[in-house]
Amino acid sequence: MIRALPASARTAVPWKNGGGVTREIAAWPEGAGMDAFAWRVSLAEVAADGQFSAFPEVDRTLTVVEGAGMDLTVGGERWIVNTRYEPRDFRGDVPTDCRLLDGPVVNLNVMWRRGAGSTAPTVAVVRGRLRVCAGTLVVALDGTAEVAGLALGPYDAVQLGDEEAVLHARGRTAVIGLSLPADAPLA
Repeated sequence: MIRALPASARTAVPWKNGGGVTREIAAWPEGAGMDAFAWRVSLAEVAADGQFSAFPEVDRTLTVVEGAGMDLTVGGERWIVNTRYEPRDFRGDVPTDCRLLDGPVVNLNVMWRRGAGSTAPTVAVVRGRLRVCAGTLVVALDGTAEVAGLALGPYDAVQLGDEEAVLHARGRTAVIGLSLPADAPLA
């Protein structure tokens, strides 16, 4: 079974620390809160400088998809994150401060809990034709895409079920390989 996850169906919710908003694309288990997910994928809108929410025992992959980028301080180390569509990994429980380089940004966030029975997701941003594995989450970013017969506009997503499919990405598209516990249903 394939699960369509249209951008128009997402609701903006405040960040855990109240410093911005996020729109959840998918999480496992479904409906899990911020302290209970095994993995979570969302789009976060960062409109002002400030501290990122802390997520104990969680690792993150952040990909800037709109805006000029950010000057981050992650655990005391400075990172300039100013290249769109380039995934960056960091620990969610390390203090992270953000200074916007030139106005608001939108980030694709992939988070997973260490020791939750799942392995770290793989995050790639692609264009063109690609065969994608069962269980993969596909998110169109700056253009359109088609996968498993479904057309995707910007920020629309699809989670594949137990079969692989061919992705035709006309714009940059995130392909996120996720793992679920053995007894979890796909899509």
